[in-house]
Amino acid sequence: MVFKQQPQLGDWLPELRDWFDTELGQQLLLSERQLMDRLLPTMFGYHLVQISFDNRLDLARESSVRHQIQVNPMAELGLPDTAVIARNEELPFEHNSIDVVLLHHALDFAQSPHQVLREAARVLRPGGYLLNVGFNPMSWWGIYRKLKCNKETVPWQGHFISPQRMHDWLALLELTEVKVLSDYYRLPFEKESWRQRGRLIEAMTRRCSGQCGAFTLQVARKDVGGAAPVQPVRKARKLINLPLVEPTTRGARGRVSEEKN
Repeated sequence: MVFKQQPQLGDWLPELRDWFDTELGQQLLLSERQLMDRLLPTMFGYHLVQISFDNRLDLARESSVRHQIQVNPMAELGLPDTAVIARNEELPFEHNSIDVVLLHHALDFAQSPHQVLREAARVLRPGGYLLNVGFNPMSWWGIYRKLKCNKETVPWQGHFISPQRMHDWLALLELTEVKVLSDYYRLPFEKESWRQRGRLIEAMTRRCSGQCGAFTLQVARKDVGGAAPVQPVRKARKLINLPLVEPTTRGARGRVSEEKN
């Protein structure tokens, strides 16, 4: 798959954040938060890295991991103390050092989505979890993007990577896909009145398919490869010492005495 060349993430962060501040963007973000709030409490560890387009978003608020790091592409006012300035394609973390990596539309708006995913897999420790939130091309939003005349605007300029392609990428990076969720079935109209008119379509889509929401959330685990399967322990059989009758010489002694006489 050839991805359309995009500008540096820092160049269009304001436009991207402005769209997510709209009513439609806030509704989508709320739906994404609800799914993440369900999953993150089940993942434990010491270090969590959030890679998103907006440092104002606290997407791991329900996580039990205390040390949470936000990766930001540029220095800005209002960054939290735990923020790290770095490119998503070159994370400044050691191999196998992070317990949970959260990618929030980081692949949709990356110049090299596969490189961003590769870096996330590199820093993830064995047994750690990766959560990827991205726009779903197999949805009404994907259809609207195809039909839209001006595709150079946010968020339609995003890559909209399919769940199947993500599944293949994860397998190549030796990550095991454990769960795929999707939500927000409302039509991608900016006006609320138009979205209300599509309530019937929304209900039918939700009923017919659970994987056709505006976004997908894929959960993958970094399993240790090459580990030998645990063999059942075979215990050595214990021999039972049965009591044996000792041979007697009483009859033999009597016969010997008779022969002598």
